[in-house]
Amino acid sequence: MTVTVTVPSSTEQISYADLYARWEKGNWCATEIDFSQDRIDWHERLSEDQRRGALWIFTLFFHGEDSVTDNLSPYIDAAPTEEQAYFLTTQQVDEARHSVFFKRFMHEVIGKGDGAIGDVMKATADQLTWGHRQVFGRLDQMADELRKDRSALQLAKAVTLYHIVIEAGLAQSGQHMIERFLSDHDVLPGFREGIRNVSLDEQRHIAFGVRLLSDLYREAPEPIRDAIVSTIREVLPATTATGVPPDPAYTESWGFSTLDLYEEGARASEARIRAIGLVPEKIPAFPYPIDIPPRERAARGLKLVEAGMLGEKRGPAVRDPEAVFILFDQMRRGAIPGHAPAGTVIQYEFDDFEPWYLRLDDGATSVEQGRAPEAALTLRFRSYDDFVDLGAGRADPLRLVLRRRLRPRGSMRLLARLRKVFPS
Repeated sequence: MTVTVTVPSSTEQISYADLYARWEKGNWCATEIDFSQDRIDWHERLSEDQRRGALWIFTLFFHGEDSVTDNLSPYIDAAPTEEQAYFLTTQQVDEARHSVFFKRFMHEVIGKGDGAIGDVMKATADQLTWGHRQVFGRLDQMADELRKDRSALQLAKAVTLYHIVIEAGLAQSGQHMIERFLSDHDVLPGFREGIRNVSLDEQRHIAFGVRLLSDLYREAPEPIRDAIVSTIREVLPATTATGVPPDPAYTESWGFSTLDLYEEGARASEARIRAIGLVPEKIPAFPYPIDIPPRERAARGLKLVEAGMLGEKRGPAVRDPEAVFILFDQMRRGAIPGHAPAGTVIQYEFDDFEPWYLRLDDGATSVEQGRAPEAALTLRFRSYDDFVDLGAGRADPLRLVLRRRLRPRGSMRLLARLRKVFPS
């Protein structure tokens, strides 16, 4: 299928030279921010829940900034033009400055570590979520892959992870939320000044990533589109679990919910995908359920995390009917029916749970609870939790088969094609 590329005019107007010029004009000093009032606010004006919540979310940013600083060098080497490489050098300076800003606050206001970046990171590492570790662990791997392979395809994957998933989807939404809740409570003026500067820097970085991906997409539409989409799909389970706090009071004490945060991230991610020139509605099995509003998308993702169907394994999945429906509906949305004859039925059976089945049909793929009259392939799981773990990427299908925890019967040809039917 031929892909027609139409890049929005707003993206076409982004210039690498202008982004560099904006960097020169927007320079600021992380070492000169005054935290004297912040120390008073932290110890005398904030509640215990507010301190715990701020420490948690600020730590996610601090460790994230350190990671992106360390991992940007291969991006500079892989940049196709000098203008792109020059801008990326400014971005690496920005990321280091952000790390210094967060480190100063952690040490000088909260009292974490001895003042050295490494020691402050060590003193705050217990705040990191499973999702955060997974996402930035993948960024480490991606940087190594880009060092070995500087192709346009690999660069597209790397920029998607760095600039679109991490900066646009995770970081920018968090920055905006932090700016709002600190302004609403009129506390931590030094931190507010710094996070405003960080946010302006990140806007430049995201604009660069959007423009670079749109340039790569224009030159090779189908492979670059697939590289972008496959990267988003790969890390989606981890990104969905990244911003869930250990205690709802971490956010609610500041006047916002995790759902508010995730809604903003969903909206920002979609906007950047469209700015590249991609049309999600025309991409088979696009990772986001783009036909529903951002807040509902966010709520669905959080529901799966809360039920143990995404994210870190914390015990048996909660068999909440709403979460079960969302899980099977996501499977329906993620299927590419063209890899099987229209009307093909896959039956899912469990030794300890009710059966479901999926009918593949281009434009009308559906899932239903119960048993189908005829199924081309039946997948019998010893446990519903094995099925959940498989979908969450926590179990290996071959190992489940070898251990007789998954017993397929029916069309072995269809079984062999399931990775194409379900690319996630």
